[in-house]
Amino acid sequence: MKKSLLLILGLTLGLTSCQKDEDNPFLISANQVGPVNRDIKINKLDSLFAEDSLVKEKSGAREFRAVNEIKVYEKGGKPLMILEPLQEFDSTSTIGYIRVLDPRYKTKTGLNTQSTFKDIIEAYNISRIENTLNAAVVFLDEINAYITIDKKELPADLRYDTDSKIRASQIPDDAKIKYFMIYWD
Repeated sequence: MKKSLLLILGLTLGLTSCQKDEDNPFLISANQVGPVNRDIKINKLDSLFAEDSLVKEKSGAREFRAVNEIKVYEKGGKPLMILEPLQEFDSTSTIGYIRVLDPRYKTKTGLNTQSTFKDIIEAYNISRIENTLNAAVVFLDEINAYITIDKKELPADLRYDTDSKIRASQIPDDAKIKYFMIYWD
């Protein structure tokens, strides 16, 4: 009788203490960032973020690129994320890109905006690394993410070279994340 009671108690506690991924308001996965999933339409964001503030910005003539960004802030003014639609200026479009700003948003392995390159390589397989003018862009296809690391974080011989291939072994373990982006297409 005691064994049965202990088994039932153990199962009950186990089931109630486990938080489902869908219930985590700050989970980053291949298909979601917090409450935003890859199927959400731009015109549904107001109801999704009813407790937060949305700021829709359209680029002006002075800008180099036309972007229809939507910035999401908590009621207290803390920035959470920046969303870009897949189809610009289309309210029925889904989200194409999400720039994660708040470190509370994390993957299952704990990767967030305050992580280091060491955290990335310990948790994920790097799909590729691209060398740009100002950053190394690290792609994590497993979670539909790319992470930029400022070239200031890299060894001096890589900072001003855009032609060389950057290997993971050349990026210091303590290199900080500059941008944490999720992309859906």
